[in-house]
Amino acid sequence: MNITARQLRAFVALADEHHFTRAAARCHQTQPAFSALIKSLEDALGVRLFERSTRRVELTAEGRLLNRSATRLLRDMEAVVQDVRDHVAIRKGRVSVAALPSLAAGWLPDIYARFHAEHPGVELTLHDALLEPCLALVRSGAADIAVAAQGVDMSGLDAETLYEDAFYLVCRDDHPLARKRAVRLRDIEGCAMIQLGKGSSVRQSLIRNSAFRKLGTFLEVDHLATVTGLVVAGLGVSLVPAMTLFQFKHARLRVIPLVRQDAVKRSLYLIRRSDRGLSSAAQAFYDVLLRERAALGT
Repeated sequence: MNITARQLRAFVALADEHHFTRAAARCHQTQPAFSALIKSLEDALGVRLFERSTRRVELTAEGRLLNRSATRLLRDMEAVVQDVRDHVAIRKGRVSVAALPSLAAGWLPDIYARFHAEHPGVELTLHDALLEPCLALVRSGAADIAVAAQGVDMSGLDAETLYEDAFYLVCRDDHPLARKRAVRLRDIEGCAMIQLGKGSSVRQSLIRNSAFRKLGTFLEVDHLATVTGLVVAGLGVSLVPAMTLFQFKHARLRVIPLVRQDAVKRSLYLIRRSDRGLSSAAQAFYDVLLRERAALGT
């Protein structure tokens, strides 16, 4: 049995109008075509649905039974169609992003605010996490997109280049290096280094460059705010990427670039699963992030 939505709409129209001509007009059909549609429905069900007279059309007992179900079914179908259309038009949906803490706190908030203003019906989620947890959230499907560096294992993931984030030295204003316009790695050797943990994208970017492995570690912490406090206290210096510098806006701190030949960068990417497409809302947000690359200098 193959009953169509077109047949059900015609049936409900006739049940409401009690008249073939008016029901046919409501369905934008000629009366013969409309009558044929009703007959095809009755033939498919093997039951008479209407009692016909010269003046009026009334539902049979079986017709009344079908009318209750058909009305509910069409209403549910229209709701489903509208919901899909809302998602396609980005009036509804969900976007979940996993981002390195520095990006979640510094770069993404303005983007989130603008996207929410344009698409207020879309539910937004933001996970601020270190590198490997970011990738794990994408792999599990808990996040649509990660804004992060690449991990050791990138199987099953696609990575689109976002930005090459240059490193800077951060020191207190009374440190011997504070007056320099640019520093060399040899200038930093022997300094008390405040390092982020080995699981951070910052530390992994430094470790990949053999020259930076010569730098010791005085204190190792997990959060940039802690690095800031320790450097302000005069306990050491730190090397941090440009997109974290908003954390180091303090009257007693100085930010100094590395000379070009000693420069190292943290590569950042937009990461998504390679085996699954994005929803309309997530794709729209991903496209926004791609457009925002230009402002970063990519």
